[in-house]
Amino acid sequence: MERTTCCVVGGGPAGMVLALLLARAGVAVTVLEKHGDFLRDFRGDTVHPSTLVLLDDLGLAEGFARLPQRRVRTVQLPVGADRSPVTVADLGVLHGPYNYVAMVPQWDLLDFLSDEARREPSFELRMSTEATSFLVEGGRVTGVRYRTADGRVGELRALLTVACDGRGSLARTRPELGLRRFSCPMDAWWFRLPRRDGDPRGLVGGAGDRFLTAMIDRGDYWQCAALIPKGTDTERRAAGLDRFRAQYAAAVPWIADRTQHLRSWDEVKLLDVRLDRLRRWHRPGLLCIGDAAHAMSPVFGIGINLAVEDAVATARYLTGPLSRGSVGLCDVRGVQRRRRPTTVVTQTLQRMAHAGFIAPVLQGRPPLGNVDRARRLATLPAGARWIRRLPAYFIGYGALRERPPAAAVRQNPPAGLRKAGAAEHGQ
Repeated sequence: MERTTCCVVGGGPAGMVLALLLARAGVAVTVLEKHGDFLRDFRGDTVHPSTLVLLDDLGLAEGFARLPQRRVRTVQLPVGADRSPVTVADLGVLHGPYNYVAMVPQWDLLDFLSDEARREPSFELRMSTEATSFLVEGGRVTGVRYRTADGRVGELRALLTVACDGRGSLARTRPELGLRRFSCPMDAWWFRLPRRDGDPRGLVGGAGDRFLTAMIDRGDYWQCAALIPKGTDTERRAAGLDRFRAQYAAAVPWIADRTQHLRSWDEVKLLDVRLDRLRRWHRPGLLCIGDAAHAMSPVFGIGINLAVEDAVATARYLTGPLSRGSVGLCDVRGVQRRRRPTTVVTQTLQRMAHAGFIAPVLQGRPPLGNVDRARRLATLPAGARWIRRLPAYFIGYGALRERPPAAAVRQNPPAGLRKAGAAEHGQ
């Protein structure tokens, strides 16, 4: 019979951070990841200041600095009748050294975290292993049944099972957890376009005929997201790629000569945008965190940041009970009590952005009811430093900062090494 202390279902950012923290604290932890590798495109590639501080606390800043990355400090949105870009958030006003968002391919980050976790004797990562159902005894989740890519099946028993397997989580099939859904006005198309040296930097927005675009500076290319009205993917694709290229060129004129690089609809991936959360994140022996507990809108780009903070709080709250071999309902309930207010605040702000900005543009109406009012609100942060810090701080750190358990912290590398790494990859 296979056993572990903590079974982590899903090897995404939340799952790998949680596993690393627990393993460093001496807790036996096994991660089940259904894919054979981490190589999947158009996933969240943002590493926010809160995660950068965490990596520094864990003594991993120097290693992370060696990963290929691009630094984003500004967020610009199209505001006003002419849809000219206005800077609505500038992370450069935050205290250094981590006053930016690092754009790192998620597979590189996950490989980095898994390599570090493998240094700990209590860590195990099983790739190509999918959790298929929960083991339940006496009303308590006692582990999972799994299936490997070659068809082998088995059971892994655990003192605690943590669902980190995203919005399609196995845990979400349990009716007692109570999924609450919120309406979303949009879906997203993801694709790439070439970037040139004279282009803007950072995260740049644009607006077209009933769609919005967010363009993320990835160095030699733009990672583009076009927000389209919910449920219109089939209709818009049927209108033809030429029409979309022309609409995109009209929305972002300075990139018009590169839209022809988009040759096929196969290069445009659809994201079904959802916004929801579980009413209960737990039951005896089971805890849900990250997107498994709360699927986030891409607005503000903070879904990964929120998931990682969930993992840090989980490690801090549960390292002690896991080490003692006794995790009660009050222990897992404490994680939800800690993290739920932040989730509610973040989703409320996202819903306000949906209603006040995104939905009007997608419906062909002025955002916030009036273009002049929208411009005044967008340019307000430029007038006062403390006001400018609010959106930057929220994007960088979220509504509540979390600290890792002391047992997981390692001696930081010398400051000179951190500075050297920063200089090597700075913009």
